[in-house]
Amino acid sequence: MFEFAWLWVFFLTPLPLLLRWLLPRAKPLNSALKVPFYAALSHRDSGGQSNLFNLLLLSLLWLLLICAAARPRWYGEPITQAGSARDLLVAVDISGSMETPDMLIGGRPAMRIDAVKQVVGDFVERRKGDRLGLVLFGTRAYLQAPLTYDRETVGTLLREAQIGFAGQGTAIGDAIGLSVKRLTQRPAEQRVLILLTDGANTAGEVSPLKAAQLAQQAGITVYTIGVGADEMVQPGLLGSRFGSRRINPSRDLDSKTLQAIAEETGGRYFRAHNPRELAEIYAELDALEPVEQEAESYRPLKSLFFWPLGTALLLSGIWALTPLAASLSHAGGRLNRTAVRGGRAQ
Repeated sequence: MFEFAWLWVFFLTPLPLLLRWLLPRAKPLNSALKVPFYAALSHRDSGGQSNLFNLLLLSLLWLLLICAAARPRWYGEPITQAGSARDLLVAVDISGSMETPDMLIGGRPAMRIDAVKQVVGDFVERRKGDRLGLVLFGTRAYLQAPLTYDRETVGTLLREAQIGFAGQGTAIGDAIGLSVKRLTQRPAEQRVLILLTDGANTAGEVSPLKAAQLAQQAGITVYTIGVGADEMVQPGLLGSRFGSRRINPSRDLDSKTLQAIAEETGGRYFRAHNPRELAEIYAELDALEPVEQEAESYRPLKSLFFWPLGTALLLSGIWALTPLAASLSHAGGRLNRTAVRGGRAQ
């Protein structure tokens, strides 16, 4: 459907006639500078035909500018989009410990953050119909992506996250608190937070259990995931096996607190020792029943002002160049006639 957004602009159509009628005519100048060769450089036909053509062209230009100022636009056919099944905030730990290379991807050691990006990225891609958001936390918690249907952007922001961007500590409580603040504006049936970390709360202003109480009061379900292997070989001298030893890289993981957070809010605690288990956990989370919502519809809108504006600019350029072309043609004709007379005189 075609329409003009600002129809009132068309009331300005007779403005040039009103100005011509109201404003006094310009007084002719008494003095003038005469240039002998001006006629050879500039020539404009002052006949009635030319004046009528100029009047019609200027009127058309004015109408085109009026049409452009009225904001013409085209509404497409209504498009129905399925309502969001739920709102999901994914909180990912990017503290310094997420650099620990105790994960195996393709048979090779990989950092925890790389495994998380791969698995969570696939999870985000599958959540078609959900509104997703991303919280990154270290010493501080930041909302990296607000709740949106744009899964591609959320996935891109997750892949671009770097260790240390939010500090080296782990503020689990602040991450939950920030998520509660963002989710409380949504319907209670859709408040879900998935929190992934590999350590214990070592930073922030809010304790994890206090934040869990706030989440429970707001009706937010929190699923917690502890990530990290229970055993890895630490290389010895110069990276060799000499002096190597087996260590527990997840000794700082506070599973008890993460489980308490999940139980307080009606969620579940999961433990992922490797990328395969992490993928299984997100597959299980993927099976959560969606909450039905009314479908949303919208009509695509396309602005068309550039068509009349571009036409007006093109016609004004042609109108401005026409006298110059006529002048050059007239000057060339005079030079040719002068050359012919000179040849005859010889």
